[in-house]
Amino acid sequence: MQVDGSNVIQAPRERVWTLLQDPDVLARCVPGVQEMTPDGQGGYTAVLNVAVGPVKGKFKAKVRISDQVPPESMTLQIEAKAPTGIVNAVGVLKLVDQGESTLVNWSGEPKMMGMIASLAGRLIGGISKSQADVFFGNLEKEARNEAQHPATV
Repeated sequence: MQVDGSNVIQAPRERVWTLLQDPDVLARCVPGVQEMTPDGQGGYTAVLNVAVGPVKGKFKAKVRISDQVPPESMTLQIEAKAPTGIVNAVGVLKLVDQGESTLVNWSGEPKMMGMIASLAGRLIGGISKSQADVFFGNLEKEARNEAQHPATV
């Protein structure tokens, strides 16, 4: 199943790109993240508490970032495992410069296996969109906070 959408972040594209590279920012933006650690290989390991439809659980995830074209696009590959099943997803983010704002076009293809697939499979499109809206809403807050309190060097 293919899912996609667009979200606008009120920050220049280079700033949005920088936020998307920061593991602390990502940990605050991704719904359900308990911990996120760079793995030293261009990705992250994470622990998430996630509810996918009627299935709730603690997922251990590996995230790989590839095909980076700063500050325009990147591909994310996610493998998340829990006792209730496995979620594999490939997603693409494309950042479109709109001056003082950035349009983020995203698309992905989640695949589920195990009990999670049988109980939540039909809901994945709506769940993906909802989770993306939460993520980009949080990213917008991060961009706004940084604009109000820029880091000093």
